[in-house]
Amino acid sequence: MSSQKSHIPFQKGLFLVISSLFIIFVAITMALQYYQEKNIRLNNLNSLLQEYNHHVANNLTQYLSNDSTDSKHTNTPQALASNAYRLTIICADDGSVLLDNSTTQVISTPHINRPEIKAAINGEKKCYSVRYSETLKQTYFYAAYRKDNYIIRTSIPYDETISHILHVDPLFRYILIAIATGFVIALYIYCRMLGRSISNLDKLAHSTLENKPLDSTEEIATDPLGHITQTLRKNYEEIRKAREALAIEEEKLLAHIQTSREGIAIFTSDKEMIVSNNLFIQYANHITDNTLDNNLELVFTEPALQEIIDHVTHTHCPASDNYSTAVKQIRIQKNGVTYIVRGILFHDNSFEISIYDNTEREKEDLVKKQLTQNIAHELKTPVSSIRGYLETILTTGNLAPDKQQQFLERSFAQARRLSDLLNDISMLNRLDETSDIFDRQEIDLSAIITDSISDSITDIEERSMKIVTQGIHTPMPIMGNHSLLYSIFRNLIDNAIAYAGNNTQITINCYRSNDLHYYISFADNGPGVEESHLNRLFERFYRVDKGRSRKLGGTGLGLAIVKNAVNFHNGEIMAKNAQGGGLDILFTLRKL
Repeated sequence: MSSQKSHIPFQKGLFLVISSLFIIFVAITMALQYYQEKNIRLNNLNSLLQEYNHHVANNLTQYLSNDSTDSKHTNTPQALASNAYRLTIICADDGSVLLDNSTTQVISTPHINRPEIKAAINGEKKCYSVRYSETLKQTYFYAAYRKDNYIIRTSIPYDETISHILHVDPLFRYILIAIATGFVIALYIYCRMLGRSISNLDKLAHSTLENKPLDSTEEIATDPLGHITQTLRKNYEEIRKAREALAIEEEKLLAHIQTSREGIAIFTSDKEMIVSNNLFIQYANHITDNTLDNNLELVFTEPALQEIIDHVTHTHCPASDNYSTAVKQIRIQKNGVTYIVRGILFHDNSFEISIYDNTEREKEDLVKKQLTQNIAHELKTPVSSIRGYLETILTTGNLAPDKQQQFLERSFAQARRLSDLLNDISMLNRLDETSDIFDRQEIDLSAIITDSISDSITDIEERSMKIVTQGIHTPMPIMGNHSLLYSIFRNLIDNAIAYAGNNTQITINCYRSNDLHYYISFADNGPGVEESHLNRLFERFYRVDKGRSRKLGGTGLGLAIVKNAVNFHNGEIMAKNAQGGGLDILFTLRKL
């Protein structure tokens, strides 16, 4: 069972400590004053009796005679005339009493051990005492004086009169008590005000820790500490507003990074990633020879990026004379794509690496120039074939029925090819111009992949090919269009069946997944594609082997449809030759 310590408020603790110290100081002062005034009064009374002792010492012979034992001697000091004083003369050698005017009996008890007698014999200055007399059974004030070998002692009863003389005036104590009371009251008021100010400071400290807004209606004291609190409150409010504004700007920056058309990643000086967008991961995967799953450190081992890595990992000193710009830019051509890679080193030695695909603009210009020519060329071939076959049938009157049937079948095949071509062109146009006509719904991506494989299994088995999946699990929810998602995987599978070759393997791998994206690799271990063709694979009507493509019946728009369907799902797609051979197509699909 743990015991909880009681917490005393600061103002109460401060009040108790200061008031206790002050009361102790007042008590000590009163005791010292009482002691000092008491000693003064005792010394005054002692001086009065010593005056009489000197008088007796000057007339010692007379006092030792029988005629001088009257207690009312004519030479008694006026101050003692009204008191029943007692005179005793004692031998300093043995303490025997030679004379005592208070009794007629002989006193046999030696007085050598009486305190005032011992003090007088020893020559001390303080030769007086207040004590009880064993002889007369009464309390006396004694004062002793030594004259030669005699001790002359005068005493008076310690009665009400003497007590009044020795009584210390209490006025000083009353004044001190009044001052102490006033001080404690004032201290309590001040500590209460101070406690309120400290409480405000404590609330301010907790609010700063929790980043909470301050209560503007809270009353603040006007003492110096209150002014400090008010200043701190103003500073905190300004800092809090600045922090909120900074958070908004940070949110804007992160949104900009995520929606940027550049691949951007920001790292600490220890090469730990702070933030990155999906384009950076996509581009870095395309540039590097290894797939970057959750290990982005492989970026720093890529030879193509070494010049940038050396720049951003080199510590710069802005104060040095040799400090130059911390921005470096290089151009990289990898897997048929031209990249502009920029490294920016910040003053705290954190850094940014951005990758920009510079081939897109050139590709767009080239596609625009070739699009009309490609469309005309692709349409011309089936139309010319259909026209030729029909013209032969119409102009040749005695054409054999089997030959006529063959020409009609070929015309039908070309017409179907033309229909497929027009359908593909229509889909691409809809994706380009009116993509909002495609609805979105929550779909299980793993089911799409399974259906695509099932629908293609006959062609796969005919070519003795094998298809495997990695990282595909159920469910894989995505908000997308079923038809477009199906076309992505079906076109990729058909493309691999057509060009990868017999006895090859297709691998569909979801190698990374986060809250926003699926990262998918579609690879085969076929012959691959020459690097010069990689950056044009997704162009409309582009064929690596035109003769073989037409022989296989392709329209040249399959991978273009794949790219546009990926773009519809806010993803990116690119191709590279796999390290072990074959073509590796990397793309992302946004989940929401």
